Amino acid sequence: MVSNSAHALDIARELIQLEADAVRSVSKQLDTSFLESVDLALASTGKIFTVGSGTSGMIARRLAHLLSVCGSSSVFLHPMDALHGSSGALEAGDLLIAISKGGESAEINQLLTLARSRGVKIVALTAKPESAIAALADVTVKLTTSEGADPGGVIAMGSTLVTAVWGDALAYVLMHYNGYSWNEVLEAHPAGAVGQITAEPDNVRNLV
Repeated sequence: MVSNSAHALDIARELIQLEADAVRSVSKQLDTSFLESVDLALASTGKIFTVGSGTSGMIARRLAHLLSVCGSSSVFLHPMDALHGSSGALEAGDLLIAISKGGESAEINQLLTLARSRGVKIVALTAKPESAIAALADVTVKLTTSEGADPGGVIAMGSTLVTAVWGDALAYVLMHYNGYSWNEVLEAHPAGAVGQITAEPDNVRNLV
C-alpha cells in the first residue's frame, strides 16, 4: 500500500499536467516545416518509412501504423535491422521520417546517409536542429518539450507525446488531401470492434 495516497496522486497529476501542457504546445509549433513535410508525403511515389531507436522507435512504429490507417502506406523500419540488410527496401520515390530527440543516434544517421544515396527524401523530427540528423534531412522539424514533461530531462515521456501528436496531425492532414474515405478506413479494419461498424461515424463524415 502507498503510505500517503494523496501524495502519490499529487505526483501523478503533476506529471500528467506537465505532459498535457507539452502536447498543447505542439499546435503552436506547427510551421512551414509541417507544410513541407505534407508536400513531401503527397509527392512521394513509394512508401513512407518511419525510423527511430528506443522510445522514439515506439513512436515511429505508432506513426507508421496511423499513417497506413489514414491511407498513406507506411512501414516502420528498425534502424539496426536496416543496417543489417532490410535497408534494401528503400528506393527512390520513398519518404523516410526519422525521429531522434538528440539527433545524434549513430545507427539512425548511418541509415539516413544510405537512404539519401538511394534518392529517398528525409524528414527529421528532433529537438536539436543543429544536430547531425538535421544535416541529413530534406526537412527538419524542430519539436520542443516544456520543462518537466520529460522527468529529469532524460526519461522521454512528454517529448514522445509531442512527437506523437505531430505525427497524428500529419496523418490526419494527409488523409484529407489524399481524399481517403471513411469507407476505406472501415474496409481496412475488418476485425475487432471497428470491423463491426456498418455506417460512417456521423461526427467525422465531412472530413473528406
